[in-house]
Amino acid sequence: MAQIRSHKDLDVFKMAYSLAMEIFHLSKEFPTEEKYSLTDQIRRSSRSVCTNLAEGFRKRRYPASFTAKMVDSEAEAAEVQTWIAFTRDCNYLNEQVTRDLHQRYDLVIGKLVIMGNQAEKWKP
Repeated sequence: MAQIRSHKDLDVFKMAYSLAMEIFHLSKEFPTEEKYSLTDQIRRSSRSVCTNLAEGFRKRRYPASFTAKMVDSEAEAAEVQTWIAFTRDCNYLNEQVTRDLHQRYDLVIGKLVIMGNQAEKWKP
């Protein structure tokens, strides 16, 4: 297994970053009237999964801080899932795309929960 030197080396970070970029590209097609609501919110929350994870990784010498950031990242991922449901119900994205995104965020959430529950393991 490769040594993890940075948050960018984490599979969960790579997954979350890829999802955030996918959401960015998909959201370019959302209606203009959604610019300051759904489009802005789904982009912010998807990016926040990554930024909280990066911040938490740097705080890993403090298990409580690490865990708190994993929980924040997990919460942002759940928020993205809610915005994804809105995109489906507003007919901006089809059922298959939204199901795929939702399932991939479930994987991210699962990895974040495990990391948060094993904070001591992540201490440098």
